Amino acid sequence: MVNGGNLNLSIGQKNVYCLKDINLNDVHLMGKLAEIKTKPTAASVEDFINNFSEQKRNDSLVILEMMKKATGEEPKMWGSSIIGFGNVRYKSPKTGREVDWLRIGFSPRKANLSLYLSVNIKEHAAVLSKLGKHKTGVGCLYINKLADIDMKVLEEMINAPLNRR
Repeated sequence: MVNGGNLNLSIGQKNVYCLKDINLNDVHLMGKLAEIKTKPTAASVEDFINNFSEQKRNDSLVILEMMKKATGEEPKMWGSSIIGFGNVRYKSPKTGREVDWLRIGFSPRKANLSLYLSVNIKEHAAVLSKLGKHKTGVGCLYINKLADIDMKVLEEMINAPLNRR
């Protein structure tokens, strides 16, 4: 469960991020730290992006540069399908459990681009109405293609969680 930008893990509950990205069966509790199998790898971001269609690849390269500029960090593959920037430890106010996760990131998928801009996408409610065609999940923003959205609004959304830290 996500609450006010904090991550709450409860064994037996649904996934804490996007339902297709993390399965709680893959979460191991180690004291107060919950270890998730989705973590940084040495896989090539470039090779991963190059496996997509031209449209998805071009959109991914634009998002990659936007996030690189916003964070000042190099991208890393998280698991086999998420491109992440930085590392943050979220702590549950209810359980005290902690989990390591990327600061921001995205995943080019067959159906859409999934963007991970904060643990609680509702933090962006004020600008989502200006973004253009999109869908949201608990912690994800789904965009079919960048041509469907206002790029200035997306840039604002990418920078917002980074400016709070």
